[in-house]
Amino acid sequence: MKTQPTCSTEIKIDTANLVIKQGYTIREACDGPTAIRRWVTQLIQEFEGITPSANAITPEQKRIQELEAQIKKIEWEKDILKKATALLMQDNIKR
Repeated sequence: MKTQPTCSTEIKIDTANLVIKQGYTIREACDGPTAIRRWVTQLIQEFEGITPSANAITPEQKRIQELEAQIKKIEWEKDILKKATALLMQDNIKR
């Protein structure tokens, strides 16, 4: 099975910025227009403050994704503690 090569965040940002800031066409920026088109779209969205569903490109959006993951984990842990407390309370009431 052939895997697709991955590009560093720096390459993605530089290539997308050729299109966004310097007016290159996607075809002029790179021979692989599908990936570039995705990077350009994602970078534009990130500049507008939209957190992507894929791995973020900009440091700010990466941090937002990290914080969202932490919140999700904390909420999950909180739900477990609520359930455990409810079970312990039921057990104490039965005694």
